[in-house]
Amino acid sequence: QVQLVESGGGLVQPGGFLRLSCAASGRISSIDSMGWYRQAPGPQRELVAALTTGRTNYADSVKGRFTISTDNARNTVYLQMNSLKPEDTAVYYCNRRAIRDGNDYWGQGTQVTVSS
Repeated sequence: QVQLVESGGGLVQPGGFLRLSCAASGRISSIDSMGWYRQAPGPQRELVAALTTGRTNYADSVKGRFTISTDNARNTVYLQMNSLKPEDTAVYYCNRRAIRDGNDYWGQGTQVTVSS
């Protein structure tokens, strides 16, 4: 089992910044794939940023504004969000695909609201 605990959401004005964190514990590996998704009101969960061994991918809507990174041990994944826009408002979820069991694990979600 893998446990993911998110932190760092909140209310920010347009143009502002936030950094989300997702700390993992349990049966994790440094080569797990990691990512951040978001879900605005509605059924669709959107991939925001993904990090695999040596490669990062971003949704077109966040390129140049958001950065995904990890700590040295790859236990914690971060999402630095700059130049935030109202359309970035959503619940953000971290994801970790554990190489040891092939399962996807999800954080509890953290609300990000961009509003003046």
